[in-house]
Amino acid sequence: MTTDDQSSTVPRRQLGRELRKAREVAGLTVEAAAAALEWSRPKLWRIEKGTIGMRTLDVKNMCELYGVPKKMRDALMSLAPETRQVAWYHAYSQVPRWFELYIGLEGAAEKIQQYAVELVPGLLQTKDYARAVLLTAPNGGSTDVDQLVEVRLGRQSRLTDKGMSLDLILNEAILRRPVGGPAVMAEQLGNLVSMSELPNVQIRVLQFSAGEHAAMLGSFVILSFPQNMEPQTVYQDGANGAIYHEKPGEVERYKQQFESIDKVALDRYRSHDLIASAAREYESVV
Repeated sequence: MTTDDQSSTVPRRQLGRELRKAREVAGLTVEAAAAALEWSRPKLWRIEKGTIGMRTLDVKNMCELYGVPKKMRDALMSLAPETRQVAWYHAYSQVPRWFELYIGLEGAAEKIQQYAVELVPGLLQTKDYARAVLLTAPNGGSTDVDQLVEVRLGRQSRLTDKGMSLDLILNEAILRRPVGGPAVMAEQLGNLVSMSELPNVQIRVLQFSAGEHAAMLGSFVILSFPQNMEPQTVYQDGANGAIYHEKPGEVERYKQQFESIDKVALDRYRSHDLIASAAREYESVV
């Protein structure tokens, strides 16, 4: 992968935001704008959310309806072709549509802050660990697990080529849960030890002994982007899809949670030693 991994994701979101602002300045509701353009309301909503690509002609029609000045209209129209570019992960039919957005944002991110409760995050999973996780997911046996494993491994090049920084805090439970069995866990934890030695990767452990803490409601990811190309975004996923938080107040609350657990987690050196020790424990029973 290259630094263009975000493909159409960022241009779609940028264009959608500007078109939404233009509609609001024009004083039009979503219903009124959709009716004037002879589109369905869901189509206009998807455009403004940046989930679909756009034709230049459609952007032109929207700008004319909203009374957008020519200079801005030309700039927005120039973005339209970029919203239809094909990303590397589109070749994998098993990737859920709701997750494609996250992969694109992750590919564009300059910094990731993440708290993980149950699983090693996909950016750091080994092949066998990823396979074990995917096979236990709902309908895991009926999907092409090999495809999904390839996608997880493909995402990891951003870390190894130092294209982003990762600040990860792991709940200690992740070290103790033997996903895939002892051999798989020994390899996975060994990989965490190796990755934690990269200058752009910091991995720390939140021990059970820390007791109650501010992030007990679950895992989350905070994505930050270079030169403010995108607003900071918080991502959370589940069995039925994902939630994206972009409003400044919402993002700030998650940043405060991360800062709170940052203070009680082990430092990177003691975390390195704890993870290495857990890896040796699994190796001893293989």
